[in-house]
Amino acid sequence: MSINYLSPLIPHAVYKPWGGSRLAKLKGINESKNDEKLGETWEVSRLEEGLSLDQNKNSLSYFTQEELPYLVKFIDTQLPLSVQVHPHDKYAARYENSQGKTECWVILDSKEGAGIYLGFKPDVTEEDFFRDVASGADLTKYLQFHQVKAGDFFFVPAGSVHAIGADITLAEIQQSSGVTYRVWDWNRVDEQGRSRELHIEQAKAVLNFSPDGNSPEKFQLKNIFMTGEKEVINHPQFCVSYYNFSCSIDRVGIEQRVTSVMNLDKPIRIKNDDSEIQLAPYECCLVKNGSSLDIQGGKFLVIE
Repeated sequence: MSINYLSPLIPHAVYKPWGGSRLAKLKGINESKNDEKLGETWEVSRLEEGLSLDQNKNSLSYFTQEELPYLVKFIDTQLPLSVQVHPHDKYAARYENSQGKTECWVILDSKEGAGIYLGFKPDVTEEDFFRDVASGADLTKYLQFHQVKAGDFFFVPAGSVHAIGADITLAEIQQSSGVTYRVWDWNRVDEQGRSRELHIEQAKAVLNFSPDGNSPEKFQLKNIFMTGEKEVINHPQFCVSYYNFSCSIDRVGIEQRVTSVMNLDKPIRIKNDDSEIQLAPYECCLVKNGSSLDIQGGKFLVIE
């Protein structure tokens, strides 16, 4: 089997109780399924629970963890996500047979006043926090709230408490892991009166309460649409670069890793020595390592 490079990928659609409607309209995907709405599209994924496909319906499970150590998705919210945390590599390897999950976000659209919760406020103690977790109290009083606008970038290290708020569409690049520990889900219940599963003991083991781990500098808050900054983040499992202009890129790729292009705006044209494609808004494609690219127009991310 061989994977189609430089061809739009077919994402895996994920329906959630907090999902929105914007992503479904942009991508032409069914908005609702089993009383849930489209919350995520996994654009570049080799995880068995959410495989992306090429145009020949070949799955990205073709790639090894070393070749594709990251996962790329779009997220669209109508309601806030749970307050949650992801484990670091050491804990995930021992207890989940997985790598950890550090991630980053680029805000693409939001309603006025919308925002995300990321990090603890100063002087929050583990004892106070988990006392209120046990009682089901509102945990937002402990969390930093960041109002968002298009172009805002957030780095979310493993161990960081966080929750994406309502009415936000964003791009997420993360380690290739599906491990999430929910701490609080806004006391929501379904039609049968059931609440979603929480993972309190696991969260206790991995949450970072240190002042250094919750400083704004740690989360690298910035607006890449305004600054035009090229290299956004360089993490051991993913390097993300942003472009808002037509450009030529010489020899993409880091070691044996697969490179992805993620279109954030209007259609772009991508050309290499062998072929040329148009990538629609909110589409992704793979690029062979060592390729030289000519990309025309739009706003896009290159992930290596």
